[in-house]
Amino acid sequence: MARKALAFLLALTASPAFAAAGAGGFEDLDRLEARLVGALDVEVGQPGGPLTHIDHRLKLQPCPVSVTIDPPALGAVALRCEPLGWRIRVPLMKTPSQALAATPAVYKASAPSTPPVIKRGDPVQLVAGSDGFSVTSEAIAQEDGQLGGAIRVKADPRSPFVIGRVLDAGRVRVTTY
Repeated sequence: MARKALAFLLALTASPAFAAAGAGGFEDLDRLEARLVGALDVEVGQPGGPLTHIDHRLKLQPCPVSVTIDPPALGAVALRCEPLGWRIRVPLMKTPSQALAATPAVYKASAPSTPPVIKRGDPVQLVAGSDGFSVTSEAIAQEDGQLGGAIRVKADPRSPFVIGRVLDAGRVRVTTY
């Protein structure tokens, strides 16, 4: 019986899930953070790297496979364990060029004295496309917008909002970043 227990213990310690587990049988967050820093090739707190350390209060089940690190998107990186269904989002520190690009120029509207051409709740035509094609759909303005300004619109009450630039009264072009 002791041999069976020893064999089981050895098999358990050799499993990928046990190898990824830290104290208490949870995912080793220090190891996960080290993989992230290695993938980004930037240290924690440095421009382009994780904004802060991964919160050690997280108690994640050890992933039986290697955790997937998604490419940076929208100022963060997602770490995912597909088999178990968990995902954590790690915010990234902006680089100097990203900080300049994120200045309020994206949201700058016309002079404040100019009345809005679109008001919150107005139906608008949402336009997307490039050279040679365009796609339009109906949406609802989520805020007032002046000519040239950026506003949030929703195509469906259950869908997330989209940011668009006001072209004229009732028309908004989807902005791409």
